[in-house]
Amino acid sequence: MALSFDLFGTLVTADRPSEPWDAVAESLTARSVRVPDDWEDAYRSAHREYDRGREAPLDEHVRLALASRGVEVAAETATDAVLDAFDSPVAVRNGAIEAVDAAARRGPVAVCSNCSVPGLVERTIARADIETQSGHSFDAVVASVDCGWRKPHPTIFEETADALGVALADLVHVGDDARTDGGAGRAGAQSVLLEDRSLPAIAQQLREGDLC
Repeated sequence: MALSFDLFGTLVTADRPSEPWDAVAESLTARSVRVPDDWEDAYRSAHREYDRGREAPLDEHVRLALASRGVEVAAETATDAVLDAFDSPVAVRNGAIEAVDAAARRGPVAVCSNCSVPGLVERTIARADIETQSGHSFDAVVASVDCGWRKPHPTIFEETADALGVALADLVHVGDDARTDGGAGRAGAQSVLLEDRSLPAIAQQLREGDLC
């Protein structure tokens, strides 16, 4: 058996800007990028279509929004600006460290997270210091911005199982959102939702060998 954990809302809670266009604008300005006067409108408008279930990378969206107003920016600059705009303090949820530790003693463990900001999942894991506190490194980190598909699309769960070297049926995914994380069960894996079992309860069941 292998386990994957959702990150935001499951292992950690994180502050997010209430007006993300302003946070991105500030980060762009700090990099000497001219921000259009109607930036909020540009940011909140769609600039390309994505297939259902596809992740829309936020750095790409920012570049397209700027381009729609005649402002060109290097891809690396947009990526760095977006990451800095959303990189914020995080708090580890009660029971998260114990659950990761117990899971790692049973088999391979991954983070499987929806996130449109490149690098933010990895930055958040490092900020939260989950690996050091639990004494275990994640065997895989699968973010939707890298995978290309968002939960509940089956592909992200399939990629997580592949990254852990197990069949999809042998993957147990733990998360807090029935719509997205519950997609693991519909994809052929198993899903455990925090509305049904708390992280401390999951840790205890893992230690006792009867999670599923």
